[in-house]
Amino acid sequence: MPSEKTLREGSAAKRAAILSAARELFLNDGFDRTSVDAVSARAGVSKRTVYDYFGDKQTLLGAVVNDISGSLLDAVRRTIQGTLAGLTDPAQLEDAFVGFSMRIVTDMLGSADYTMLIKLLGGEGHLADAPFGDAPEDELAAQLAVLAERGLLTAPDPRMAADHLLALTFGVAMNRFGALPSAGDDRVRPLVVEGVRAFLRAYAGCSSG
Repeated sequence: MPSEKTLREGSAAKRAAILSAARELFLNDGFDRTSVDAVSARAGVSKRTVYDYFGDKQTLLGAVVNDISGSLLDAVRRTIQGTLAGLTDPAQLEDAFVGFSMRIVTDMLGSADYTMLIKLLGGEGHLADAPFGDAPEDELAAQLAVLAERGLLTAPDPRMAADHLLALTFGVAMNRFGALPSAGDDRVRPLVVEGVRAFLRAYAGCSSG
């Protein structure tokens, strides 16, 4: 008889297989044209197993959206840790914030997960309905608060500072082009650099470039 640990691992593997199959099918065929039979066949499990785990197709869609949202939020956290978390020198601020912004373009906004999330939600106008809500902005605000504690920024309202950084970088690019181009587009980096410099003039008291 399998141990409880084996059963839990097997259940997690089946759940992951179902979610992966559903993501592929929803992306390629659309939600309406994807059947539970197709999901079960792609996942290599019975139709009954799909229902046991998720109840119905609408609930499965919600689980896929939640899973994607979690992956994107993890990408934001990794980017913050990789670019902003270790800052101690004011001279590093511009490069760090530019690096943060460019990595967000590639690792989050330019990812297949982000494209799929937008599609499943029904377009960019529905991004506010994403399960992660304001979590990406809140994560950035928390890191800006840390930088303010170190004396690198003057940010009495870190969440407002986060909103300003995003507006001055991604917001400007989206307003300019109608949508955010890929990080490989030569037009993106100059806008990000100027946005970061404007942010630092407001929050660091001077341009770091």
